[in-house]
Amino acid sequence: MVTKTEESELKNLEIQVDNGGGGAWEYLSLVRKLKVRRSDKVLKHGLSILNDSKLRSKLGADEWTLYEQVAVAAMDCQCLDVAQDCTKALRKRFSESKRVGRLEAMLLEAKGSWEEAEKAYSSLLEDNPLDQIIHKRRVAMAKAQGNISGAIEWLNKYLEIFMADHDAWRELAEIYTSLQMYKQAAFCYEEVILAQPTVPLYHLAYADVLYTIGGLENVQTAKKYYASTIDLTGGKNTRALFGICLCTSAIAQLTKGKNKEDKEGSQLQSLAAKALERDYKQRAPDKLPQLTTALKSLTLSS
Repeated sequence: MVTKTEESELKNLEIQVDNGGGGAWEYLSLVRKLKVRRSDKVLKHGLSILNDSKLRSKLGADEWTLYEQVAVAAMDCQCLDVAQDCTKALRKRFSESKRVGRLEAMLLEAKGSWEEAEKAYSSLLEDNPLDQIIHKRRVAMAKAQGNISGAIEWLNKYLEIFMADHDAWRELAEIYTSLQMYKQAAFCYEEVILAQPTVPLYHLAYADVLYTIGGLENVQTAKKYYASTIDLTGGKNTRALFGICLCTSAIAQLTKGKNKEDKEGSQLQSLAAKALERDYKQRAPDKLPQLTTALKSLTLSS
């Protein structure tokens, strides 16, 4: 995850380079280091170095790193001629390189030659079954073709090998959610939270899924995760505050004639409602009447 300091440094350097103040190589190096997506900028400033023999010669061995970086950016920008030229230069220099082979497969993918790309990826995986990038490219390729079931299959196979990849678990959770496969999505978010327990976004997403599934136990657990989201964000997550109110109302309805929700739960709902009212007064005072009506309806239904 990119920190605010790093983001600020990148932005300042980008402005400097765009305005002709130099520092193109430093900018490109920072983009690589932070693993951010700036394909148009990388293509523009990378080519300005590669097309200047004096600047290129100063890079030494890093010249080939830049060729690879520009090749990937060119594919992203659909400048396939540039990508092909860069890949050819790398193949000429590293004739037996599997890494260059991966770039060539990516170029086939960018051209829409799906079958050829799949054959190339399969061949590369035979030599190195643990190449994470190729496994991920297969997922991306399935999604690009609209083959969501294929993407799910490749992601599950990938996670059998790389179980600690929380980004992959999150992607799989989002796919399952889009297909309304909420139980599977919930399992994925549990894995994500285990790996990243202090990220409020994951607590919130998990709570949303559990609330959507419904049932007393799921709604009660959803309420706990909405509460943890509020705790992790210092009480500043509007969606989680709404979630507390919705869950409290749903629990009251589900336990009618059985057990009443405890006082602590009612107090939490009251605190969440007050926090929402304060938030709306500051940020959207014109919407306050609608909020008041919505909160009142939840109270009446419970």
